[in-house]
Amino acid sequence: MTEFDIWVYRPDAGYRAGTDIVGYKVEATDGSIGKISKHSEEVGASYLVVDTGMWIFGKPVLLPAGTISLINTVDEKVYVGRSKDQIKDAPEFDASKYRGEPSYLEQFAKYYGQPHM
Repeated sequence: MTEFDIWVYRPDAGYRAGTDIVGYKVEATDGSIGKISKHSEEVGASYLVVDTGMWIFGKPVLLPAGTISLINTVDEKVYVGRSKDQIKDAPEFDASKYRGEPSYLEQFAKYYGQPHM
């Protein structure tokens, strides 16, 4: 069994380094959840921040790059392998904590089922 790194874009997801996906719509397994407000290509720590808008009262959520199943650049949509409820229940993303705490991503890795380090 191959262990999968949740912080790396999957090779079959269609991500190309340098592609700006900010503004793309995000589709959960059970429907639309918002738009990408930020994305990272950081080696070993790639992720999306999704602005959920009114759907869950504007809570910004972080999705590790490995949760992406497909990026459609024609329709500007990103499909993730998580349900709306799984995303809604994720820890809230706080940019100030991310910058100040090196281990900040660990809580997201644990939530999404994989230790960060």
